[in-house]
Amino acid sequence: MYIYEGKSVFGGIAIGKISVYKKEERQVRRVKAADTEAEITRFRLAKAEAIRQLSELYEKVLREVGEENAAIFEVHQMMLEDAGYNDSIEDMIRTQGINAECAVADTADNFVGMFMEMDDDYMRERAADVKDISKRVLTILSGDIKEAVAVKDASIIVADDLAPSETVQLDKDMVLSFVTVHGLPNSHTAILARTMAIPALVGVSLPLDGAVDGKLGIVDGTEGKLYVDPDEDTLRRMKRRKQEEAEQKELLQTLRGRENVTLDGKKVMLYANIGNLKDLAAVLQNDAGGIGLFRSEFIYLERDDYPTEEEQFQIYKQAAEAMAGKRVIIRTLDIGADKQCDYFQMEHEENPALGCRAIRICLMRPEVFKTQLRALFRASAYGKVAIMYPMITSVKEVKRIREIAASVKAELSGQGIEFGDPEQGIMIETPAAALISDELAKEADFFSIGTNDLTQYTLAVDRQNTKLDEFYDSHHPAILRMISMVVENAHRAGIWAGICGELGADQSLTREFLAMGVDELSVSPESILSIRKIVLGTNVEEYKAGRL
Repeated sequence: MYIYEGKSVFGGIAIGKISVYKKEERQVRRVKAADTEAEITRFRLAKAEAIRQLSELYEKVLREVGEENAAIFEVHQMMLEDAGYNDSIEDMIRTQGINAECAVADTADNFVGMFMEMDDDYMRERAADVKDISKRVLTILSGDIKEAVAVKDASIIVADDLAPSETVQLDKDMVLSFVTVHGLPNSHTAILARTMAIPALVGVSLPLDGAVDGKLGIVDGTEGKLYVDPDEDTLRRMKRRKQEEAEQKELLQTLRGRENVTLDGKKVMLYANIGNLKDLAAVLQNDAGGIGLFRSEFIYLERDDYPTEEEQFQIYKQAAEAMAGKRVIIRTLDIGADKQCDYFQMEHEENPALGCRAIRICLMRPEVFKTQLRALFRASAYGKVAIMYPMITSVKEVKRIREIAASVKAELSGQGIEFGDPEQGIMIETPAAALISDELAKEADFFSIGTNDLTQYTLAVDRQNTKLDEFYDSHHPAILRMISMVVENAHRAGIWAGICGELGADQSLTREFLAMGVDELSVSPESILSIRKIVLGTNVEEYKAGRL
């Protein structure tokens, strides 16, 4: 038996045959081009096909696991359109008289080298993206069928690394787990694996040859270990753990229909985060009390032009009706940063995370904002819809939002169009909003804390930069103090406060959040029952006394 250790991406036990996935190393030959313009045309056609493939991948991931995970494929499309990248390839073809394959490969090598020499970690990470898009173009130029990870039997996939495009093409019915030699827990592929609920490990130093290929393997996603050719005792022990996990999952189902009340009588709302209407089935299946975050931006991201008021209204109305009186909190348009819509024609920004995004776009383009608000107010007549505004930093912004909302209601009234009176809340995801939450509470009906961005902005750590994983600490005392302060300020003003960021599903903090007085936790639908189990088994006052 051999034991290899790595970093856990997603927990759980997987037992099965190991299948080593080896990427074909394509040798690019330098050939003198008889017709350089014909070679340039070949490159442009291959690039167009690559963009089409990436667009398909984007749509697939958007449907299955949401827009945040799909964003990488949008970034790859933009990189293929980069003028510097394209000019370099076409210039090589013209001036050196070489074939398109060689020009793409040489340009990729040059760009990768430049990115790797930069001091900025984010830019160094782009080297892997250049390799990925260039490999895709080379594959198309060679006439090969688009590469995918294909397995005939249910297996544990082992590879040097897996690009996001390869991960999303995995047939979940045939993949028990995946293990990679390289990669980090916060890489795009790792995030996709967690969303797809596939047990996975990264950073595992193991041979990619006959020493593991075809052997029986066990992936322990909790302990971060891969067992190859396990002995009988280990196999028996892991089978027992796998069975216990299955029984635990079944046991959670018995919690359906239970009220979320602690042992000492404190109630908490357990809601679900969703990206589109297809997620509604999972929300209902897992007995969520409502929707705490409906990411409306997917409506914009999956289209080539602005969605109309009627298109948005029908989507919001369907969500409200499906939830049958349960609260549906819909976040207004949150694009910008890593989520871009070409038809918005946004100017390039050096630091988009600090630039024109979310509510700033809405206030700068009130016609877009008003269209969405009209649809939201109309939908509120069909259920318990609430509206939530992202990336707030000042009271002035909230007052301006309220003015626009009031004008929209006045327009609807004047036109005789029915609408409801939805709650209007704000997201606390900047340190500025947290620090003035006592003032903001006077202007809002509720708070929802977006811990992902709050952590990023508070710690000054780019959450997209995998090389900064050790510095991104969502449990940092500053983050927990801010959450506690926001909740206290909300309660003083008589409004409720919840958490809709990933931290809300962190079961190691559930009791801490209950002790802080958090009123609502909005998590992935699959996490609802696990969090409910902790709530039902917690005596908050005893927990608070024990931590003193």
